Amino acid sequence: MRITPTRLPGVLIVHPERFGDARGYFVETYHAERYAAAGMPAVFVQDNQSSSRRGTIRGLHLQVRRPQAKLIRVLSGAILDVAVDVRVGSPTFGQSVTMPLTAESLDQAYIPEGFAHGFAVLSDQADIEYKCSDLYDPDGQLGILWNDPALAIEWPVDVPVLSDRDRMNPRLADIVDRLPRFPSQHCKDSHKSGRQRR
Repeated sequence: MRITPTRLPGVLIVHPERFGDARGYFVETYHAERYAAAGMPAVFVQDNQSSSRRGTIRGLHLQVRRPQAKLIRVLSGAILDVAVDVRVGSPTFGQSVTMPLTAESLDQAYIPEGFAHGFAVLSDQADIEYKCSDLYDPDGQLGILWNDPALAIEWPVDVPVLSDRDRMNPRLADIVDRLPRFPSQHCKDSHKSGRQRR
C-alpha cells in the first residue's frame, strides 16, 4: 500500500497493492492497523454503496452532530472525488482538492472529519462504496452548494444531474455558524467521549 498526501492535510489518496496471477487479482481494501499506521486512524462503523449515471454530482455533504471520516472507493466506473475543508479557523478553510478514482486503478480517497465530500460521475455509470466512521444522522446532515463560486471547484460537468436537495443547498458563507471548528482533533475527542457515555 502506498499513500499520496494531498494539499489538504489529512486528505489522502490510498494505492492498495494488487496481487495478480492467471486467475485474476486479489487486493486488500482495508486493514485497520495498516491504515491507522499510514495516517487514517478512523474506526469505521457503517458501509454505504451508491450507483449513479454519467454527469451526476452528489454533494457537497457532511455531518455536524456526528462527524464522519470516509474511505471512498469505486467498484465500477470512474468519478472525480472532491473534499473541501470546512473547519472554521483552519489555514485551508474553504479550499478543495479533487481526486480521480476508478475501479481499474483501485485507488481510494480518505477524507477525515471536518471536510465536506462530493463526487462527479465520469463514466456511463459508477458504483461507489464508502466506509464511515460514524452512523448516518439525518438531523445532523448539512449540504453546501456544489458550484458555490467561493469554492472554485473545477467540476468536469457543466449541467449536472442533481437531487432536489443538492440543487438547493446553501453557499458556504451562509452556514459558517453551523460548521465544525478547527482544530478538529478537539471536536473528535469530545465526540468520542460523548459516544462512550451513551
